[in-house]
Amino acid sequence: MKKWLKQMNFERRLSWFFLGVLVALVGVLGVLQYRWIGEISQMEKKKLEDYLQSSLNEVGRDFNWELSNALRPLLPTEAEVNQLGRNEAYLRRYAQWKNSSANSKLFARIRLGWEQDGRPAFQTLNLENGSMESAGRQPDDPPSVHFPRFGGPPGERDWLIAEVDPHYAAETVLPELLARHFGSNYRDEYEIEIYSQDARSTRRLDQAAASVGLFEGAPPMPERHGHGPGPFGPGPPPGPPPGRGRWRLSIRLKAGSLEAVVARARTRNLAISGAILLLMLASAAALVRFTRQAQRLAEMEMEFVAGVSHELGTPLSVIRTAAFNLRGKLSLNPSQVAIYGALIQEQSEKLTAIVEQILRFAGAKAGRVIRERQPVSVEGLIDASLESSRGLLEENLCQVEKQVEPGLPAILGDSVALRHALQNLIGNALKYGMEGGNWIGVFARGVGGEGAAAVEIRVSDHGPGIPAEERKHIFDAFVRGKRAIRDQIHGTGLGLNLVKKIVEAHGGTVQVESQAGVGTTFIVRIPCQQSLSAAGVPSGVPT
Repeated sequence: MKKWLKQMNFERRLSWFFLGVLVALVGVLGVLQYRWIGEISQMEKKKLEDYLQSSLNEVGRDFNWELSNALRPLLPTEAEVNQLGRNEAYLRRYAQWKNSSANSKLFARIRLGWEQDGRPAFQTLNLENGSMESAGRQPDDPPSVHFPRFGGPPGERDWLIAEVDPHYAAETVLPELLARHFGSNYRDEYEIEIYSQDARSTRRLDQAAASVGLFEGAPPMPERHGHGPGPFGPGPPPGPPPGRGRWRLSIRLKAGSLEAVVARARTRNLAISGAILLLMLASAAALVRFTRQAQRLAEMEMEFVAGVSHELGTPLSVIRTAAFNLRGKLSLNPSQVAIYGALIQEQSEKLTAIVEQILRFAGAKAGRVIRERQPVSVEGLIDASLESSRGLLEENLCQVEKQVEPGLPAILGDSVALRHALQNLIGNALKYGMEGGNWIGVFARGVGGEGAAAVEIRVSDHGPGIPAEERKHIFDAFVRGKRAIRDQIHGTGLGLNLVKKIVEAHGGTVQVESQAGVGTTFIVRIPCQQSLSAAGVPSGVPT
């Protein structure tokens, strides 16, 4: 037994050690996860930034390509210019382009520029009647696209200058490109903004997740046959000043800035990770708790086995000794035979009570607490229980006070099981309640208002009472109080547990009231026959 208890203590310390190690490991894992999630969040932010910027770059590239493809059919060949003249060649191209191009609405104004007498000259293409009109100077109304045409003697060239219609581009062309690269439901996730690049747009640019400039990529040049300066000097014709007149396309997440989105995702991941770690700790704590309960139950069962062995051993030893003595000369003495016969009877009754209690406990564990319900008289139940306990009452010189309210209704239940429960309560009062006076009280009355819905039976004593810390466990199996163990009072720790099971099987309740130095009262309440019949429980039906 001592070796087993030593093993149990070692296993208990080992379980607490492993729990401490687990807590430390969970703490380390929590710190590592915090760092890993931070690194992953930064990687996700970088990945999202790269995705948005690359997709937006493709939108800008495709937009510039759309402009290039839309203007390319307007450029006449050198042969057409030589045959028809510059204006007629462009006008014919425009007439064909206007009827066939799907993007003819993309441009609000088209101009033609060339060199005349060493100075740049400009004409405006009237988009309504398809004629050329004089324009006095180089237009600087943004945004515009410049398309050169090279040919003829070196240095001779002209330029097609097309001003984009901002409304058509923003409402027709760009939405198609954005849907192509960001999905058809891009408006649900992103806020798109188009604005002119100027000093006032700096704050907008800072708030954007990604941005790209439009009209910044030069359209693909036709094959160049000539070299040298053009009509506007070396290089491309003068356009809008750098940083002015160009468009900027920016994108923002509707959920907030990238930092806010990543921070929320990080918080969410940390919360999930923390919840998982807490669940692990809770599971480990629950496992340790259940292990401790199992160990405690095992200890109680071992104590129960030891107690039952002692309880069984004592009457068996007395019976064996009495039987041995009766076989000798004492058998010739009638008075001694009577004494030993009474002793054998007393010890065998104790032995029978212990065996019966163990069998009842086994039956209760198997769900066979009561057998058959029959009407039971409350006063008859009390009288039968006191009669069965007469020997103990006389042995302890105990005074019994019995009060039964007249006219109590019958209880529908198992009379044998109920008598066993009441005998247990009377026996407990005799075992533990005699220090304050050799008195116990058994009282019965109806409760639950008019008609007595239930019967209340109280068993009281004037003993030392039950300590407060032990009251919540007294109805548990195998539990015995410290005083009972200290004073070596015989018992198995099953009596009150059986009382609770029997009473609850009858639909009742059992409670205890105790005060140190005053006494203890067990209160049993069981529904009467009328209330059970009203609830549809027929008599004589096994449960």
